[in-house]
Amino acid sequence: MRRFVVLGHRATTSPEFSLDDLSGATGRLDILLRCINSSFFLSHSIRKDVEIHLILQGPPSPTKTIRFVGSELKYLNPDERSTAALIRSSLSQRAEGEKKTSPGIYMSSRKYSDVISLLAKDSQIYYLKEQGHDVRRLPSFEQDITFVLGDDRDLTPEEEQVLFEYDPIEVSLGPESLHADHCITIVHNELDRRLEKN
Repeated sequence: MRRFVVLGHRATTSPEFSLDDLSGATGRLDILLRCINSSFFLSHSIRKDVEIHLILQGPPSPTKTIRFVGSELKYLNPDERSTAALIRSSLSQRAEGEKKTSPGIYMSSRKYSDVISLLAKDSQIYYLKEQGHDVRRLPSFEQDITFVLGDDRDLTPEEEQVLFEYDPIEVSLGPESLHADHCITIVHNELDRRLEKN
């Protein structure tokens, strides 16, 4: 299983947002929407062995985490507007624990530290960081892997401290600073190529 954890540092936790202003009034929710697309969409199908955890940390409510599960998804389309509508629907529901809000989409009040703690039990954690080890020089990847990255902002020192408790492998994807959704595409490409060789 490939998993991605993306921190939306300003992403709204309210369902009261307009689908016509996804980059302005939502705390850059548009970045997370593009990360969803990069996580799942192939040319003519959806990746089934992928999950993405979006951690929405913006106002007005406490942190919300929305998890997309590729093997269960039914109503995901490539356009950002319809995906934003799925997220808006999730945010409009109250959840004790984690609640399914649509096929393959789950909403919870888990904080970043909760998500990382849960995933680290069964998964090797990789931290996508510009100063990390070159991804092409890493000898191998585990079967269950989780990649952690920020939106248009780096992880804060406090967020890094939480992550470092689980001994993540720091990975760089190249010499240039990239958009979050592009990072996900490159990770998929690297892993796909390695699988092809086996």
